[in-house]
Amino acid sequence: MKLQESGEMYLETIYVLQEKKSFVRSIDVATEMNFSKPSISRAMGILRTNGYLTIAPDGKITLTDEGLRIAQKTYERHNVLTAAFIKIGVDPKVAEEDACRVEHVISDETFACIKKALQ
Repeated sequence: MKLQESGEMYLETIYVLQEKKSFVRSIDVATEMNFSKPSISRAMGILRTNGYLTIAPDGKITLTDEGLRIAQKTYERHNVLTAAFIKIGVDPKVAEEDACRVEHVISDETFACIKKALQ
């Protein structure tokens, strides 16, 4: 099942938060993304049902292997695309915003070429 852009964003956010702290809860995701608690709760339920994460009784969110793979892939694309856009002269704030959108739709082939060109 292809994950929608919003699902990739949730997984990426959880991944980034887990890099900063070991215990991530839905409220942390809501705060980071500036979304309401009910919206995050609904999204976490969908992601859990589809096997991308688990939620412990104490509220701790853990990415499954598949959730982690998608989160890392999305995060790498975000970082590489941001760097590529800045390198060609895009303002860093705009580069960050554009990378956030493009990271979800760019093909693997095009991304690999951009990544290779930056090295």
